[in-house]
Amino acid sequence: MATFLLEIGTEELPADFVRLAQPQLEAIVARDLQDARLSWDSLKASGTPRRLAVTIAGLPERQQDLVEERKGPPAQQAFRDGQPTPAALGFARRCGCDPEQLEIRDTDKGPFVFARTTEAGRSVEAVLAGCIPGWIRTLQGRRFMRWGDGDGRFSRPLRWLVALLDGAVVPVQLTDVDPPLASDRLSRGHRLHQGAVMISSAGAYAATLAAADVQVDRESRGQMIRRELEAAATVAGAKLDLPGALFDELVDLVESPRLIEGSIDAAYLALPPEVLSTVMRSHQRYVPLRLSAATADPLALVAEGVLLPRFLCISNGLEAAAATIRRGNERVLRARLADAAFFLAADRRQSSAERVEALDRVTFAEGLGSLADRSQRLAWLADLLCRRLESGEEAATAVRRAAPLCKHDLVSQMVGEFPELQGVMGAKYLLAEGEPRAVALAVLEHYQPRGAGDVLPGSEAGALLALAERLELLLSIFARGERPSGSSDPYALRRAGNGLLQILWDRGWSLDLVALMAAATAHWQGLLPALAIQPAALAADLLEFLRQRLASLLEEEGFSADLVQAVAGESVSLERLLRDPADARARVELLRRLRDEERLPLVQAVVQRASRLAEQADLAADLLSPAGVVDPALFTSPSEAAVLSVLERLAVHAAASGTARYDPLARLLGESGATLAAFFDGDDSVMVMCDQPEVRRNRLRLLAVLRNQAAVLADFARLGG
Repeated sequence: MATFLLEIGTEELPADFVRLAQPQLEAIVARDLQDARLSWDSLKASGTPRRLAVTIAGLPERQQDLVEERKGPPAQQAFRDGQPTPAALGFARRCGCDPEQLEIRDTDKGPFVFARTTEAGRSVEAVLAGCIPGWIRTLQGRRFMRWGDGDGRFSRPLRWLVALLDGAVVPVQLTDVDPPLASDRLSRGHRLHQGAVMISSAGAYAATLAAADVQVDRESRGQMIRRELEAAATVAGAKLDLPGALFDELVDLVESPRLIEGSIDAAYLALPPEVLSTVMRSHQRYVPLRLSAATADPLALVAEGVLLPRFLCISNGLEAAAATIRRGNERVLRARLADAAFFLAADRRQSSAERVEALDRVTFAEGLGSLADRSQRLAWLADLLCRRLESGEEAATAVRRAAPLCKHDLVSQMVGEFPELQGVMGAKYLLAEGEPRAVALAVLEHYQPRGAGDVLPGSEAGALLALAERLELLLSIFARGERPSGSSDPYALRRAGNGLLQILWDRGWSLDLVALMAAATAHWQGLLPALAIQPAALAADLLEFLRQRLASLLEEEGFSADLVQAVAGESVSLERLLRDPADARARVELLRRLRDEERLPLVQAVVQRASRLAEQADLAADLLSPAGVVDPALFTSPSEAAVLSVLERLAVHAAASGTARYDPLARLLGESGATLAAFFDGDDSVMVMCDQPEVRRNRLRLLAVLRNQAAVLADFARLGG
C-alpha cells in the first residue's frame, strides 16, 4: 500500500482561508478517490500560512477494474438464423467486444442481448496526476486573485507544488499560473530559512518540515499554542482573555509558534479594560491576561485590578530573535495605547449631552434621517415596550432615560477609532458623568447579542432597550423597501430578527408582535411620509420575516424540521405564531419531549385520522368547543357520545390561556385513541359519511372540533412518522 502527499505552496494565505480550506480539500479528495474506485486507509489535510497539504495513506497500486453490463437490442432483432444482424454488430462495436461475446438473457420484456465489458484499472499514479489540478481549482474562498499573466485563480499566488507517491514524484503541470508550475519534491521551510527543503518520501513530510521549523499539522500546532499560553497564564496567576476566533487566527498565522511575553506600562491600566483588550486582541493579535480573582464588571472604568500589565503573543520568528520581537511588539502596543489614551481624554472633555446633539449631523440612512432621528424612534419604541410588557417602574425609568442617550458614543473619538467599543464606551462615559448604573448598563447591553453565541442582556432595562433597537432597525430598513436576499444583508437584519426573538425567549416575555407591528407601522407612516409607507403591507412583511427567523433559530437549536414546521410553518397563521413567540417555543419543546418519550405517535394517530375527514366539515378553524355546534340528539351510537365527552374535556384546556395547558391537552389527545378507534372501527362504530345529511354533518363536526383542539398545539399534518 502506498502513501501520497500533495503540498500546494503559496505566498502568505489569509488565516481564515487556511482553516476553511482544509475540510474542503479533504471532502474534494475523498469524493474523487471514491469516484475513481480507489480505497484508502486515512486521509488528512493540513496547512500553514504558506501551504495546504493533503496526505493519503493506504492507497492500492491500481484502480479496481470496472466491470459493466450493458443491455442491447431485443434478441430477435440482434440475431437471425443464428447470425448477428447490423443491430448486434453495432452494439458490439459500441461496447468494444466481438459479436461472439454477446449473451442473450430473458427479461420481463422478453429476451435481450447483453454485453459484459471490463475496463482495466489505471495505475494510482495516473489517476492522481489527473485529479490534482482539479483539486486545486475547486477550492473556494473569499477574494481569490489572479497574478502575473496567468488565468489561474487562488487565494494567493502559487509558488511550488510537491506531489509524491511514496518516494516517486507524480508528474503534474499547472500551466494556467504565472510562472507555470511542475510538481517535484522540493518544498520550503520557515520563511526565515533560505533554500528549498527536499522531501524524500510522502511519509517523511511532517518530520522533514519540522526540522525546517514548520509545524505543518494544524491540530498539533493548535495544541502546542494552547499548552504554552495556558502554562504562561498559570505562572502569572491569571486567566487567558482568548476568544475562539482569536485562537483560530493565532493557529493559522504562524508556521513555527513561539510564545513571547511582553509588558505594558502600568499607567495604561487607567484605561477601561475593554480598550486594552480590544487594542491587544483585535488590532495586535495579542492575548490579554485577566487577574484570576477579578470579578468581571462590565462597567469598570479602569483596567487596574482587572488586567495584568502584561500580554502574550505567538510569534512566527526564530528563537534567536525572541528578545527583538518582544521589544518590537511592546513598542507597537505602547503607541496604540497612547492613541487610545488621547482619544479617551478628548472624549472626556465633551459631555454625552453634547454628543447627543451632534447626532443630528450624522446621517443614519437615506430617507431615514439622522442618528438623532433614529434615537427618537428608538425612544418611542422603548416606551411602547415598557407599556406592552408592563415593565417594573425601576426598569422603565432606566430605559426611558437610556434610550435617547444610547447612540451618543457613535460620534466619540474612541468609537471612531475602535468601532467594536460602541455601546461599551457610551455606557462608561455615562457612568463617569454620574448617570445611574442601571442607565449605563442598559446602554452597554442594548447591542447584545452582537451575533451568534453572544451573551444576552442581563438587566431588564438592557433587554427592553435591545428589543427597541432591533425593532427600530427592522421597521426603518423594511420601510425603505430593503430586504435581506441570499447572502446579502448589509444592515444585518437577520441578526436583528434573531436577537429580538432570543431576548424574548430568554426573558420569558409574552409579547404580541402582531399588535406591536400594527401600532409601530402606523407610527412610522406618520414619521416618514416621504417613504409612502403602507402600514398593513409593511407589518405583514415584517411578521413573515420574523416567522422565517423563528423557524431558522429553532432548527439551529436542534429541533427537528418537521416539529418546527408543525408550529411555525406556512400553514400556521402569523397571528397564531407571533402573538406570543414564547408560546411557540414552548409548543416545539413539548412536541420534542413527546417524541423523546415516544408519546407523540399516539397523539398523531388520533389527530391525523380525525383531520382527514374533518376537512369536509363546515366548521370554522377557531371553534374549540362542541357546545352549540354538535347536536347529541342526532347521535345513533354510544361511540359518538364517548367522542363528545372527550371533546368536552379537551375544550377546557384548548380554550385556556398560557403554556401550562399544552401538556394536559397532549395527554388527553393521546389517551383518546381508544375512544376514536371505537368510533371508527369498534362494535358501536359509525359510518361518518352516511346518507343522512344532518347525521353526516354532525359527525364531521365532531371530528372538526377535535382537529381544531389539536391545532392549538400544532399542525399535525406537518409531522413526520
